[in-house]
Amino acid sequence: MSFTFNGVAQILVYFVILVLITKPMGLYLTAVFSGRRTWLGYIFRPVERGIYKLCGVDEEKEQDWKVYAVSMLLFTMVTVLLLYAIERLQAILPGNPAGQSAVDPLLAFNTAVSFSTNTNWQNYTGETTMSYFTQMAGLAFHNFASAGVGVVLAVVIIRALTRRSTRFLGNFWVDLTRVCLYVLLPICFIFALFLVWQGVPENFNAYTQVTGIQGFAQTIAQGPVASQEAIKMLGTNGGGFFNANSAHPFENPTPFSNLVEMLSIFTLGAGLIYMFGNMARNRKQGWILFAAVSFVFLLGAFIALTRRSQRLGSTKPRRNGPSPSPAAIWRARRCALASAPPRCSPPSPPMPRAAPSIAGTIATRRSAAWCRSSTSSSARSSSAALARASMA
Repeated sequence: MSFTFNGVAQILVYFVILVLITKPMGLYLTAVFSGRRTWLGYIFRPVERGIYKLCGVDEEKEQDWKVYAVSMLLFTMVTVLLLYAIERLQAILPGNPAGQSAVDPLLAFNTAVSFSTNTNWQNYTGETTMSYFTQMAGLAFHNFASAGVGVVLAVVIIRALTRRSTRFLGNFWVDLTRVCLYVLLPICFIFALFLVWQGVPENFNAYTQVTGIQGFAQTIAQGPVASQEAIKMLGTNGGGFFNANSAHPFENPTPFSNLVEMLSIFTLGAGLIYMFGNMARNRKQGWILFAAVSFVFLLGAFIALTRRSQRLGSTKPRRNGPSPSPAAIWRARRCALASAPPRCSPPSPPMPRAAPSIAGTIATRRSAAWCRSSTSSSARSSSAALARASMA
């Protein structure tokens, strides 16, 4: 994308769509975290109550900031250990058709901490390191969990800024359950189906062995990609199924999927900004904050677009003066062809090899010299004709 009408139009269309979905997402997030019944409550409310009963959570009891923070840290620590264990034991766990070995201890610890903290540093090649079970039960689960933790911490900050009293800021376990049940899971379910429709794989088949058009053997990796891609983009996680992430055609196959994936990155963040204004009972503040971050985004986008256009322009050959017209170039080529001397004759069929004579060697060298001189004269004639055309 360069600084053209098409490039600018793509950024503006993207931004307009983002503005249109900001208010509905903000209103929905406000309803979810305020405990109001939503249209998904008919489906997930029984599941939510069952989770609270199973885990011994009182949804009516709120926590102060210290208990809330300790709950978040304990949850994160447990998820780190869980992912580390899955990576180290993946060789004996199911869902490993490619026969991936256990992940190196240092790499497993780095990945577990990174995915649990929403950093998602992918210091590995996904299709050659992680099994299907690790991708789903380990990495995709952490994409949900770490994104959920990030959202509820943003909600806590909003509550602290908008409530009259900040002694109690909500319940971590309730907030995390609600963001996963009512926000992340429904959106990612529809998002994953959309990606499958666009051509992203979602299967448990073994890698396919094929022979390429050049005759080389090639392994085509596949697996449960769409389900992980959806939460990776919505939760701004990173760390995709493949090493190339969304530059891989199996993660981002079409321009339409690219647009939707880029929109999903900003969806929750934009909704949380509107939620702040809604919970502060002053939506103007929310829109002012949204305008501030939008200015930074658009400024960065247009700076990047301008810089790319400059780099593309610097790679083009520079001309002194106006460029010749196509008709002038055509006339110059005709003149150059008319004035060009005859080319060297094609080589004769190979003859039986014999001992070279002195006279034959001298004749061969004279012929090669004449070909070089005629070629140079033709090139000089072409250059002079082009120069005359450009000056005309």
